[in-house]
Amino acid sequence: MKEWIALNMTPGVGPRAAAKLLERFGSAEAVYQAQRAELEKLRLLPEAVDSIIARDLHEKAEVELLNVRKLGGDILVLDDGVYPSLLREIYDPPIALYVKGAWSQCLDQPCIAIVGSRKCSTYGQNAALMLARDLAQRGVTVVSGFARGIDAAAHRGAIEGGGRTVGVLGTGIDEVYPRDHRKLADEILERGGALVSQFPLATPPVPENFPYRNRIISGLSLGVLVVEAAENSGSLITARLAIEQNREVFAVPGNITSRTSFGTNYLIKGAGAKLVQQWQDIAAELPPQIAARLLPPPLGAKKKEKSLADQLAMVPQGLTGFENSVFKLLSADDPAHIDALVDRSKLSISDLNSALLTLEMRDLVRALPGKCFVRKM
Repeated sequence: MKEWIALNMTPGVGPRAAAKLLERFGSAEAVYQAQRAELEKLRLLPEAVDSIIARDLHEKAEVELLNVRKLGGDILVLDDGVYPSLLREIYDPPIALYVKGAWSQCLDQPCIAIVGSRKCSTYGQNAALMLARDLAQRGVTVVSGFARGIDAAAHRGAIEGGGRTVGVLGTGIDEVYPRDHRKLADEILERGGALVSQFPLATPPVPENFPYRNRIISGLSLGVLVVEAAENSGSLITARLAIEQNREVFAVPGNITSRTSFGTNYLIKGAGAKLVQQWQDIAAELPPQIAARLLPPPLGAKKKEKSLADQLAMVPQGLTGFENSVFKLLSADDPAHIDALVDRSKLSISDLNSALLTLEMRDLVRALPGKCFVRKM
């Protein structure tokens, strides 16, 4: 194992170089038995050749494995029997995969990636939350990139649904980036989810790491759902990788005037992505044996699955007159400022604040920055 970890830590040996080495020599152990001339024929960087010949990272690799296990994690290498089978199928799988949490239980289930813009709209955030929750409730593992915006909403939706979610990091598993996602990382692990990365411990969040991370997101999954994406979004890179990896690609349609809808609408119009309005649209495209298991309603469910519009039209029971009138003034994708709510509700500011507080405590309404409010789906 140490040869695989050492090769993964070798400067100048990224996924493409590693794939080239393994194609030529067959294993990490064989790479370290190669002659300098053989390595130089592959046009590796000089520092990579020098490190392989000197075997100068073997001791560091042993320490790395020990430190990962102290964190409660592990390292899977490409010739392990437990290495994720779907990920092994891609052109350039990571030769070492750092894992933390209940990764085997997560990856034993069907996995769907949900990705999108960091600067997402309320509509996009709610759509990601709803679809992740609905899939997770049915035993699908939700995979995403642990970024702000759509990624975070997907992870939280899976947790709300009582299911599992996997965060694929662009850092080492000992780093939490963004910093304000520390609580989210803890919740993912506490609820039976996992964090994974191809990067050694202490790897910082440098920009070039994230395209590598994207191929793992799609590589672990049967399909990739893009919720919102601007014209040059990294989520479109993930979708392109999914197509190259022969994975399904799905997209949530968006407002044609919204910048963050350009990518999803383009995927539907020009790249053959399946338009998604509800979780069944995703399940129907999965392998037949998986689709058959997902598509029947959950045990004990007698009511017909409600569409997004139906859910937004519902009025919860047990609200007072004030609370009911305020709830009806709110929508899931159009934040309402408190001043507008005062004008439209004709309530005093104290009655309005009391109603909003009750709705928040019942988890029916979410407060946004700037004294704006939306319904929670």
